[in-house]
Amino acid sequence: MLDRLQSVEDRYDRLNELLSDPDVINDSKKLREYSKEQSDLEETVQAYREYKEVNEQHKDAKAMLEENLDSEMYAMVKEEISELADRKEELEARLKILLLPKDPNDDKNVIMEIRGAAGGDEAQLFAGDLYKMYSRFAEAQGWKTDVIESTSTELGGYKEIIFSVNGAGAYSKLKYENGAHRVQRVPTTESGGRIHTSTATVAVLPEAEEVEVDIHEKDIRVDTFASSGPGGQSVNTTMSAVRLTHLPTNTVVSCQDEKSQIKNKEKAMKVLRARVYDKINREIQAEYDQNRKLAVGTGDRSERIRTYNFPQSRVTDHRIGLTLQKLEQILQGKLDEIIDALIVEEQAEAMQNAEQ
Repeated sequence: MLDRLQSVEDRYDRLNELLSDPDVINDSKKLREYSKEQSDLEETVQAYREYKEVNEQHKDAKAMLEENLDSEMYAMVKEEISELADRKEELEARLKILLLPKDPNDDKNVIMEIRGAAGGDEAQLFAGDLYKMYSRFAEAQGWKTDVIESTSTELGGYKEIIFSVNGAGAYSKLKYENGAHRVQRVPTTESGGRIHTSTATVAVLPEAEEVEVDIHEKDIRVDTFASSGPGGQSVNTTMSAVRLTHLPTNTVVSCQDEKSQIKNKEKAMKVLRARVYDKINREIQAEYDQNRKLAVGTGDRSERIRTYNFPQSRVTDHRIGLTLQKLEQILQGKLDEIIDALIVEEQAEAMQNAEQ
């Protein structure tokens, strides 16, 4: 481990030199690439440097015990050795995690798609609840959300809502939300007080840059149409809505949220690029999943990952068996406790795999 950490520090120092090189400064692509690499290594290097410093202090303190110390000084040195040993152990554990392979998409912005599934009106209302939950979570993280496309219902829910989440590390946290979310509650339209079970699906796609996925204009069919609202009524007499079809993968994206056809096409293109990129990644991941399945699940959108039980004010994440009696707080966007537990579980699984 120490050899790997030293290599990381050497590379970090080399990047510092490169970022001062006039040839690199004048090359925007290299400058961006090296700056990102340096930023990615910074946390590991800082932790490693602290580890080396603590290790030296620990050695020096142990050496002091060989000297002729009075009882009070001896006790102080022993206490310092104990504290340094604890800190050294903490840093070793942290460094092991920092050296784990990082998901290359973790720093990306996100495209999220929420759809009402089984349960009719109640499923669509729940899709609206999930959208509000993620919007509040994003706001608490300092991220920006932007609705790309939505099909609302007269009751205030959504058949489908697609939105972007822009912010540092958005995918690293939201990727765990991929899957089917189940709600158990008494609908407002239920006179008999019976609990209904409904589901909504959530898809979390890393936003792809143009250079990451090769989409040619000749492979895209563009259709324009008039925007419509709930129930299909026309809300716009101009042909501002856009539908893009990626012919090689038969991927279809529509956008009518903006009044401008150009803006709708830009938004639709962002979603199309993300979906094609996601399809490529899923094909690669499918090969990996044949050999090993992570403890937090495959992320398949048909896989039930979480249940929101209103009568018991309970939320259960089925992948790690975590149950919290905090339904109201979670729906207000306080997802950190669940997401942090999923991150820890994934890291533990990754560390176990690395040791095999």
